[in-house]
Amino acid sequence: MAETWTEEQVLADGFERVYAELEWYDGPRVGLADINGKPHYFQNRDYAEGTDEYQVWPASEAAVTLEREQWAIFTRWNERREAGEFGPESHPDHGGIDARYDELELLLAPHRQEPDDARRLVGEVRFVAGTRYRVEGPDYWFRWRPSRAGRR
Repeated sequence: MAETWTEEQVLADGFERVYAELEWYDGPRVGLADINGKPHYFQNRDYAEGTDEYQVWPASEAAVTLEREQWAIFTRWNERREAGEFGPESHPDHGGIDARYDELELLLAPHRQEPDDARRLVGEVRFVAGTRYRVEGPDYWFRWRPSRAGRR
């Protein structure tokens, strides 16, 4: 198990909140997090490389609102799944299970596309104590620094 910290500790060390996890594969791959205090999408597709470099781009206020709404739908579902009320087959991401979740998926698709001017940053992850998935975000935060590669 990874070492965990308090939110106060991660804030003091310069880590920033993650609002939504859109994909996890051996670590955070795609999601929404603060970078320099402003919400950005992050994306890492280099699974085989095990790299901690991410393409990042700003998220609009409207996209952030929609992402947080969809994340809340997921966290409510996950609470009920962990309580034994649902199985994994009922995950709202499967489509046709939660109409609003499906609608948000369509609305968010263009925002989630990496733009040509995305920046490349290195993201360091630190886990905070508590529940894995919560309405305010998952149990990890990022600290960002420039990548030697810069853009793309």
